[in-house]
Amino acid sequence: MKIAMIGGGTVGQTLGAALAANGHDVAIGIRSVTPGELAKPRQNAATLADWQAKTGAKVVTMAQAAAYGEIVFNATSGGASLAALKLAGEANLNGKVLVDVANPLDFSQGMPPFLISQYTGPTSLAEQIQAAFPKAKVVKAFNTIAAAVMVNPALIPGDHDLFIAGNDAGAKATVGDLARREFGWKTIVDLGDIVGARGTESLLPIWVRLWGVTGTHLINLHLAKG
Repeated sequence: MKIAMIGGGTVGQTLGAALAANGHDVAIGIRSVTPGELAKPRQNAATLADWQAKTGAKVVTMAQAAAYGEIVFNATSGGASLAALKLAGEANLNGKVLVDVANPLDFSQGMPPFLISQYTGPTSLAEQIQAAFPKAKVVKAFNTIAAAVMVNPALIPGDHDLFIAGNDAGAKATVGDLARREFGWKTIVDLGDIVGARGTESLLPIWVRLWGVTGTHLINLHLAKG
């Protein structure tokens, strides 16, 4: 399958490398493909030149990646997601499953971050992406865990859950099947329509706090019912 990542940071590289290793044709999309961009150091991630050499996958523009992918992942920083997806192009996203992994966090005052106000209240980043790209099938997923856990849930022992939300049942089924087949997820909790993203996005400040308290980013939540 052809799979695109919009964004070349830790999340895009981690998801892309895992999917490429499983035999998929992967492209990462960035704003500008130049020797300088490919060689630029990236926080907690390889240079894209090194990533490309290691995985054999493509690094192209955001528009080229969105046109290429049968499934597209939004792996950009949440505050930049809408602008990045506009560069990717509405026509290139129409009719496709768009997996929104981003979180609208503001790090301007250091740690811990807080949610960007324009994505809180009776809205969320995922809802705004769906409104901006109405013909895309947006599924919020993978945003409540570290990148390493997204592709290898066994890094955390015991039961823990992947939360998804979206308006299109078929798109959610596609994402759930991919998560199980490619990464080994066992428990997927469907939170309903895209409004469910308000809940998962709001978990991130708590997740960051738990990281600080436990001293590890290998943490997740598990739904236990009485």
